[in-house]
Amino acid sequence: MATNPTPQSQGPDSPFRLGSGARRHLGWIVLGSMAAGLLAALAFAAAPFVPFREGSITGALLCGFALGWALLAVLSARFTEEPQRWAWAPAVFLGGCGLLLLLFGSPVHGVLNWVWPPALLVVVVWMVVRARRRLLSRSRRLLLYPVAALLALVSVAGGCETVLEAVDARAHPMAGQLVDVGGHRLHLDCTGSGSPTVVLEPGAGEMSSVLGWIAPAVASGTRVCVYDRAGRGWSEPADTPQDGAQIAADLHTLLQRGNVPGPYVLAGHSFGGLYALAFAAQYPDDVAGMVLVDSTAPAAHPGPAPPRSAGSYDLPGRVSMVISTAARLGLGRLYGQLDYGSLPPLSRDEARASSATASQLRSTIDEYVQGGSSVEEAAALRGFGGKPLVVLSAGSGSAAGWSAAQNALATLSTNSVHRTVEGATHASLVSEKEDAAATAQAILDVVSSLRSGVPLDR
Repeated sequence: MATNPTPQSQGPDSPFRLGSGARRHLGWIVLGSMAAGLLAALAFAAAPFVPFREGSITGALLCGFALGWALLAVLSARFTEEPQRWAWAPAVFLGGCGLLLLLFGSPVHGVLNWVWPPALLVVVVWMVVRARRRLLSRSRRLLLYPVAALLALVSVAGGCETVLEAVDARAHPMAGQLVDVGGHRLHLDCTGSGSPTVVLEPGAGEMSSVLGWIAPAVASGTRVCVYDRAGRGWSEPADTPQDGAQIAADLHTLLQRGNVPGPYVLAGHSFGGLYALAFAAQYPDDVAGMVLVDSTAPAAHPGPAPPRSAGSYDLPGRVSMVISTAARLGLGRLYGQLDYGSLPPLSRDEARASSATASQLRSTIDEYVQGGSSVEEAAALRGFGGKPLVVLSAGSGSAAGWSAAQNALATLSTNSVHRTVEGATHASLVSEKEDAAATAQAILDVVSSLRSGVPLDR
């Protein structure tokens, strides 16, 4: 009588070696492990016990992904006859890098940026070789191959970005100084001579180099200072939420510790106008005049300022930090290469280099998250007395109601003028040479009014 073959009596290629139920289980284990790793990474990054620093949150993400690979190794060995022990390699690699970042943070982050891309590529190649041998079903291999391809792409992109950021740092040394404003240092660069000193505020998501047309033109007539808000350009990131009130406080500290005496003429473009208004509201004696360049309007009916606590849990901040890690893979650099082309060559290259960094991407996201608070805080300036104020508006591309909001800003002072630059757009008032010249002239007009005591020419 013929006997049925058993798995033990067959060779490795026998169809009876693994039951169909076990094969189905392995497919679900592969899919479930990868999904669990992603969910664990997001949960770890959001956990309150993980310090609110880029290195720590990146480490938490890596530990979560490591857990997914470890699950694949453990569950496949426990519930199937196809144990995927090779999955321990990415688990150990990712987990080891994550623990180093959690334990040591920034000091080890810079080193790992050079180590992890080639090491991950080696791990990916080894994974693919082992998976071809151990995952007998083509459909299950197809679940892992896209993941392996993504990891390989990440390793190449991360390596290229690390090299390019090092090249940028050598090509664009910092001019000016770094000043400690309490927990982080901000970049400050002052040129020209004379008084009053002009302080320039770039728009949302921008750094000081985007003022490459305006700063030199103003420096020809008086002293002008440009600076980078926290996380931009050469400035260090801050651990506290950067709303208008905090930005104004940091700027005040920066100017005091940087030995820049006031009172100042503040000139802010777009969101920078909000920060100029918030500064004038908090430090009225330190502001002699102001230029609002197509400024974002403050709240029309401001409510009470939201409570601010430096030690509170900041979920939006953690989300922005997770998203900003994409810049470590060069995504910010791709965007930057399409922008800033109308600036002077040196300013263009500096702005593009800064836009590629994770720090700038994170600070830009945070700036918009804090936008609601900033418009409320800017509205605290109810009047500017008789101090000279120029409101400059773009002649094209503005939304309905924008002109009325600019007119309202001009009513803050009894010595004000609202000018519209025909043909200019919101961005070109800073980025295009001809339109930026109109902005610089408005600033110099305020300086001239202060020096002469003559009201602005309407």
